[in-house]
Amino acid sequence: MNKLFHGAITALVTPFKNNKVDEQSYRALIDSQIAQGIHGLVPCGSTGESATLSHKEHEEVISICIDQVRGRVPVLAGSGSNNTSEAVALTQCAKKAGADGALLITPYYNKPTQEGLYEHYATVARACDIPMILYNVPGRTGCNMLPPVLGRLARDFPNIIGVKEATGNLAQGSEVIEQCPKDFLVLSGDDFTALPLMAIGGAGVISVSSNIVPKKMAAMCNAFEAGKMAEAVALHHELFALHKAMFIETNPVPVKKALELMGQIQGQVRLPLVEMTEAHVEDLKKVLSAYQLI
Repeated sequence: MNKLFHGAITALVTPFKNNKVDEQSYRALIDSQIAQGIHGLVPCGSTGESATLSHKEHEEVISICIDQVRGRVPVLAGSGSNNTSEAVALTQCAKKAGADGALLITPYYNKPTQEGLYEHYATVARACDIPMILYNVPGRTGCNMLPPVLGRLARDFPNIIGVKEATGNLAQGSEVIEQCPKDFLVLSGDDFTALPLMAIGGAGVISVSSNIVPKKMAAMCNAFEAGKMAEAVALHHELFALHKAMFIETNPVPVKKALELMGQIQGQVRLPLVEMTEAHVEDLKKVLSAYQLI
């Protein structure tokens, strides 16, 4: 299996201060992630609020991440779009900045057919010689990229090396693994299904929770890879309540508030996202206190 991207990979938040990218907090967060043993980082994903970043900010956030990482862990830069030519341009920028790979969400809102999804990714793969992880998250995009299309893309384009599988459907995850080449990476896009998906052949997880517990998420993946299944299962159950808390409102609102409560960033989000309700903040505080994070 291609091991460039494996284990616990954090879908990094993008800290804002006065509605601008907070570079100082972002760099500190990256260093903290690496110090706690995370296996990789994703700037400008859904958790990084890529949808509300300008193109200039998008490039800036990726460049800051790569500069701060300094080759210590792989960087998988979010570069997807529902506009194929824009996805090409963003992916070329990610390669130019020095990213180790690109993460490309399925086109949202357009609702392309399966053939449209194939042609979208084929166009980007032909134009950009960089390892690509495709990102299937029907709950956010309104379309589900089915396993036969993934298998076809994986066979036709050697730079399409994996998928972030965020359907939460282990049957579909199993079919993806069956349809794709043996070295194709299947990464969970949901913290809840990280361990179950690894148990059926997945390579790891692109995680929201690892923004706040990178050491624990990395430890769970390390235990699994070392064959210490009982330890991995124990960590899965230990973290389950925390995973739920990260989705009591729309991601990344809860995880940014958690990081704020932990003193790492300001919890600002950009419209149309808004601050958490006070009731949910109190619920979040209880969970974070139980985990001794605040």
